[in-house]
Amino acid sequence: MRKLTIWKILLVLVGLILLAAILYQLPPVQSRLAWRVDFALVYLHNLFDPVGEMPTPLPLPRILVTRQPTETPVAIALAASTATPQPTPEITPTPTLSPTPIPQVVSLIPPKWEKQEPNNCGPTSLAMYLRYYGWEGDQATIASLIKPKEEDRNVNVEELDYYVRNRVGWLNFQYRVGGDIEILKKFLAAGLPVMIEESFNMDQSYWPNDDRWAAHYQLLTGYDDAREIFTGQDSFVGPDQKIPYDKLDEYWQSFNRVYIVVYPLDKEETVKSIMGPHWDKDYNRQHALLAAESDIQANPDNPYAWFNLGTNLVYFDRYLEAADAYDKAIEIGLPQRFLRYQFGPFMAYFHSGQLDNLFALTDYALERTKNSEEALLWRGWANYRQGKLNEAIADFQQALQENPNYSDAQYALNFVYGNP
Repeated sequence: MRKLTIWKILLVLVGLILLAAILYQLPPVQSRLAWRVDFALVYLHNLFDPVGEMPTPLPLPRILVTRQPTETPVAIALAASTATPQPTPEITPTPTLSPTPIPQVVSLIPPKWEKQEPNNCGPTSLAMYLRYYGWEGDQATIASLIKPKEEDRNVNVEELDYYVRNRVGWLNFQYRVGGDIEILKKFLAAGLPVMIEESFNMDQSYWPNDDRWAAHYQLLTGYDDAREIFTGQDSFVGPDQKIPYDKLDEYWQSFNRVYIVVYPLDKEETVKSIMGPHWDKDYNRQHALLAAESDIQANPDNPYAWFNLGTNLVYFDRYLEAADAYDKAIEIGLPQRFLRYQFGPFMAYFHSGQLDNLFALTDYALERTKNSEEALLWRGWANYRQGKLNEAIADFQQALQENPNYSDAQYALNFVYGNP
């Protein structure tokens, strides 16, 4: 009789498990529970494989390789010491209009606020931004193209740019780096909201010893000079958030102080006037590079300043110098999730021939974010460079599986198949 009771209990448990599995397949149920299941799996994984520090790159002999892989890679041997800086062409600034004083207070009518789904601040902030101009849609509309899988934890500025240019053709999209408080205020004073990418401290841990650092997009719709605050439409925290100037700049620095402006086509001259010489992207990057160097002089132990220096050097194809700057940032210490959002070190190590360092860094990134299509892409290129074609193809295919619209992975596959 006791055995019969135990078997009944087991059958009921099996039945409940099967029922739960069947219910989980229903889209409404899955959309509500998927992130919780993912959270549990991530926590368990890191419980048995604790998060460590980002691997410090090894000082290895480096080579400079061509920008894109070729059938017969061209390599120029260079010394293992810090590379001689390559001169950046001087940029002739474009003329600007005479500066006009801006108001002490600006408060734009905010668009309808929307609460983001997990890991969806990019599409949600952009949706609010577009609604300011009368666009009808929501975060799901945007995510369906640039973030088709809910598990995708990152949306790059370039992906937001792609969406606007291909789906909202009556608006334009510009982004620059190395911004400051004044340029944000100038856009707002001209009636143009502005969006930034910044760091964010989460209110809960997702694994043991979680540093809770993450990236976040913020849509700004006003400022007050007397109180030194911006007004932000925060997709996670809530509408009309008051953000001190100094706190915003502190969080903004970790993303090279990137700023995004979306505007109607007839406002282009206004945007050009506000940007001034920064309308020229090369000038803008050179300015950001100098700003990073200034930040380093002010605080040599600031890892974000070193990282920004590396990122701006990558823009000018100065990969050996960039790798050295990234080395320093990693040595000082970067947050656990940092490589979920920024990928300059992958490019610098690849193009300077530091494949061991590239493998170590992409493996670390995938330990933290197993479905990172960008880390998979660059691990694939490292495998390709070592002649491991099957492994490279597997990485590129997995990157496409994680994001079916990831054109860089499709290009990589086409390239490898065309150059076996």
